[in-house]
Amino acid sequence: MSLNPLQLTLENTLEQNSAKFISVAKAIFQNPETGNNEYFASEQLTQLLTAQGFAVTRNVAGHETAFYAVKSSDKPGPTIAFLAEYDALIGIGHACGHNLIGTTSVAAAITLSQVLDQTGGRVVVLGTPAEEGGLAGPGGPKGNVKKRFVEAGYLKDVDVALMVHPAGKTRLTESTLANNHLYFHFYGKPSHAASAPHEGINALDALVLLYNGISVMRQQLPDGVRVHGIITNGGQAPNVIPEYASAHYYIRADSREVVESLEPRLRAIAEGVALATGARVEIDHQIGPRDFKLNAALDALLLEEFTAAGETVDLSPQKNKVSTDAGDISHAVPTAHPWLKIGPDDLIFHTVPFREAANSERGYQALLIGARVLARTGLRLLTDADALNHVKADFARQL
Repeated sequence: MSLNPLQLTLENTLEQNSAKFISVAKAIFQNPETGNNEYFASEQLTQLLTAQGFAVTRNVAGHETAFYAVKSSDKPGPTIAFLAEYDALIGIGHACGHNLIGTTSVAAAITLSQVLDQTGGRVVVLGTPAEEGGLAGPGGPKGNVKKRFVEAGYLKDVDVALMVHPAGKTRLTESTLANNHLYFHFYGKPSHAASAPHEGINALDALVLLYNGISVMRQQLPDGVRVHGIITNGGQAPNVIPEYASAHYYIRADSREVVESLEPRLRAIAEGVALATGARVEIDHQIGPRDFKLNAALDALLLEEFTAAGETVDLSPQKNKVSTDAGDISHAVPTAHPWLKIGPDDLIFHTVPFREAANSERGYQALLIGARVLARTGLRLLTDADALNHVKADFARQL
């Protein structure tokens, strides 16, 4: 199929900058940084944007490694935003492919920005760190950074938000799970475990009872609910009765309402085991991402562009669900979060094979395919008022 002049400009821009985009994605992969520590990645991405005429504001929405970048036309028109993620996982690096996500969104924004003089409108990049979670400085906010972008007003003038996530198969946007976090802290009384165990209060005992209590509770959970956690501190020495123990749990469900309805049950278990063991419990609460509001009209555009790019899109029913703070964006503006194949069909997130795929030739070619698909989708929204109106009408129906 022949390209129109605007599409040809996108193709030429992407081709001219492809080596640079891949180089940045590789550099971010080789320098993995956990949530709210992505100073190198943020600098790499903002340098790309600044060099292409974007006005970049750093340290936004309460996060030092977050940024807001915008390039405007002199002509009125829609605002298309691209969501950039660039944090790595603790201990395993870029095993969710955020080195590709952030660079793909920046590449798409730069590519689309080259036609703004003809189309009008604006292109925005939201640099959102800590999608996988992370503490922003001493006592700072944890995770859910995109929610803070919404609260700070960075989405108020955005018409549509776009991103693409690497995966084992190319698929359209799928529903995701809302989640909340609970942090349990048990405090007991230390004592020598051999000579005077009766003088102590074992915080770890309370925590083990909590773990078992939640495990038993799972058989009465509604379909689709996920409750899972880890012990983050179980004591310091086996010959000392632990005076402190802690755990971090997720509650996931299809909606925020279901998540919040289950939280009191976990709290009740914690308070019960504290009473039973004589320990004291403190519970910290963190609001996680919302569920994702799907937009069929927007996904229809993406399906056409994926197909035009030669991608085979898997349209089979969704089997598994994850959580993402892009869900919060989807409640503010029409949002797409499709998936793009970078490796074998059975690729699993947060594993070593996924990390290897994120640094593979196939992965970097997917970066360019994703940037092309996102930029061309953005172009259609900038130039086709009917398409944009359909997307907005679908968003209104979903809400």
